[in-house]
Amino acid sequence: MTQTKFDKQVEESAESVAFRIGRFLAGRPLNGERKTDATFWRSGTRVLPKVEGRVSRSAYRAGWQRLTFRISGLAATGTGGYWALWENQDSTFATVRDVWENPDPAIATAQSGGIGLASAATVGGAVYGLATRRRREFMREWVTPLHEALAVPLGMSELTDPRRYLHVPRNFSDDDAEIRIDVPTHMRFNEDLVADLIKKKLALENVSFTWRRAGRDTHVIVKKRQAPPKMLRLSDPGVREVLAKMPASAPLIGFGAGKKKVSVDLDHDSPHVLISAGTGGGKSTILRTICCQFIHNGAHAYVLDFKRISHTWARGVPGVTYCRDIAEIHDALIRLAQEGRHRIRLAEQLADDVLEREPWRVGPRLVILLEEVNATMGQLKRYWARIRESGDPKESPAVDALAEILFMGRQVRLHVLLVAQSATARAIGGPEMRENFSTRILVRYTLNAWRMLVPEVSPIPMPSQHNGRVQVVTRGRAQETQVLNLSNEEAREWAMSGVHAKNTTGPSLHQPPVPAAPPDDFTDAWNAHVQELPPAPATEPPTSNGDLAAENWDLTPSSATSADDTPGTTGEATSPAQPAPADDDQEMGLREAYDKHLSETVASLDALRWARANDPEFPAPVGKRGSAFLYRVGDLKRWARNRPRAGTTDLD
Repeated sequence: MTQTKFDKQVEESAESVAFRIGRFLAGRPLNGERKTDATFWRSGTRVLPKVEGRVSRSAYRAGWQRLTFRISGLAATGTGGYWALWENQDSTFATVRDVWENPDPAIATAQSGGIGLASAATVGGAVYGLATRRRREFMREWVTPLHEALAVPLGMSELTDPRRYLHVPRNFSDDDAEIRIDVPTHMRFNEDLVADLIKKKLALENVSFTWRRAGRDTHVIVKKRQAPPKMLRLSDPGVREVLAKMPASAPLIGFGAGKKKVSVDLDHDSPHVLISAGTGGGKSTILRTICCQFIHNGAHAYVLDFKRISHTWARGVPGVTYCRDIAEIHDALIRLAQEGRHRIRLAEQLADDVLEREPWRVGPRLVILLEEVNATMGQLKRYWARIRESGDPKESPAVDALAEILFMGRQVRLHVLLVAQSATARAIGGPEMRENFSTRILVRYTLNAWRMLVPEVSPIPMPSQHNGRVQVVTRGRAQETQVLNLSNEEAREWAMSGVHAKNTTGPSLHQPPVPAAPPDDFTDAWNAHVQELPPAPATEPPTSNGDLAAENWDLTPSSATSADDTPGTTGEATSPAQPAPADDDQEMGLREAYDKHLSETVASLDALRWARANDPEFPAPVGKRGSAFLYRVGDLKRWARNRPRAGTTDLD
């Protein structure tokens, strides 16, 4: 008997329903299309070949998981329906009848309920978006690009969800992190190519690959083979010896993988160093470590600290000029630029081989620590706008002086260690000024900061949250480094144990190496004629400030130079060509000095006496009259000008 068209449709529908019931009970997709390699007992990891279109997350679940969800859903639906219809059938029918007869209250309730549900969904969606923002960014920046690179070499579909086979923790840059990548069981791929792609896309160095090839669970484990030390202190075995052997021009920054020494040679690699880090990234620790080594080897450090308290370890250290007020920073930059011009004129008279062999002939090394350049540059501009007179240039001469120092070559031995939270071109003074920093140290950086400062280094290594872990970038290569963490006491002790220990006053800006009257003002310093240099000595360069003085270097602090912060020293001594005012050389008791010179800058005589007993930077007495101590007026004025003032702000 021939089947009619209706009978065929009924038979096909019954067969389709039967197949759906079978797929339902077997935990398989209801449409019968298998898109992943998932089985009844095992979850899927990759999309099958020739599958097109979007693949839902449920397609990766094992069959027993889908079956459990389906049966649980049916049971919950049936139980709820039975309770609503049969256990409360009278009240249910009455409610339906009331709604049918008077629908307005039900409509109003539905409207208010819909608004409430929509509001709850909106708030929930916003909370979920904020909670998963970092995970989405991590997937977009790291996991998805790695999947796009590995899909073809592994023979996998690009539609595969990368989270199913790429198990990359968000802290994969940590020393003990472990990366697991599930690979196809057929193993028909080039392992060396896959390993190389993993290292390149995740910016990994010194990692090991452990392959599991047997059985169904085929995967590779990636771990760091050699990592920098977790902590590096001066008390660690061998660190003090390594620090003592570092060249004078190449201070130790820290240790890299395999305890490899990481340093920057300011005489050969880069005359200036840029440090970019956010708040709490350890900027002051890095500067403290580098600067104390320079001071130990005889350099003079100018700490331009607008925050006033970033480098308390340097206060009173011989060879350090600490500038706190914006006026002092302004004047110091101008003087340093003039010193650089003077050294350039000296270098012009030296033969290239002499300058290369004896760089100290242009003067002692000067290291300039410029803290928080983002705030300091703005304050310098505002300060100049406040003191600028008619006819003066609009641009701050201190900002121009900093640019001039940065453009000076390494031969003048002026080095800038600059710190910025965001080293934008506008903050530093222009993109051309930023290019003078061949060495850049980045810590807790953002991807935008990396692309702005070192775009030539790719891929971008994952920033580490490990304390003291930085990326030192030089010559187009980034090296992960654990910074040497010197405490304030250790840095102070190391700085004071070197060359300056023999000369507690510290050097000043360089003067010509032959006796000559220096110019009276900064304009004359620019136009002054450089006298002929004496023949180069055949001996080694001096190793201490005392030796430098013996070689006719004028290392006496001039009146234009900010005084040293050393308590008990006459840091305001002046050069013979520029004698200090008679008032500053007078010796007076506290009461007399307050009445004649300090009444406008110090609140009261009691405050002056309190500072004498409690302030470690209060100048030491220079003599005694009866039972009363005498103080040099110039020292008291300098202390009053530089002391921290309670109740003021940086803007004040």
